[in-house]
Amino acid sequence: MLTGQKRKFAIALMSGSTQAAAAIKAGYSEKSARSKGSQLAKDPDVIAYMHKTRGVEESANPEVTKQKVEPEKMPVVNTLTGDFDDPLDFLKSIMNDRSEETDVRKDAAKAMLPYVHAKKGEGGKKDAKLGAAKAAHSKFSGMAPPKLVVNNKG
Repeated sequence: MLTGQKRKFAIALMSGSTQAAAAIKAGYSEKSARSKGSQLAKDPDVIAYMHKTRGVEESANPEVTKQKVEPEKMPVVNTLTGDFDDPLDFLKSIMNDRSEETDVRKDAAKAMLPYVHAKKGEGGKKDAKLGAAKAAHSKFSGMAPPKLVVNNKG
């Protein structure tokens, strides 16, 4: 899973920093930066993120995969087309976009969840009483009391 620190490391590495400097920029300790940088450079999630960000496919040519890309020149991938008047439609499109990272898709799903599904028990005491009364009501229950009508025509 690609964490925030791994993402920062990958961005710093793509901008031309050494592995140790990229690890320090990502927030790792200076004492363990060399070993952590080496470890993260081999991490499959970091490698996949770097390939996705660059737009470079896996290649047998190591020169293509090791090219340095400046952060300003990184391609911007925008798969969302069209205008969204409803924020839920926007979040739903992000959630269903398979090219997005899993964490981004999860965050979109979490953000739209309260608007699509109500919490269980999200009612007051009156709603609970009314629901219990409706459940207990049957065709064998007692009749309603008669209505009193006042006739003052005397």
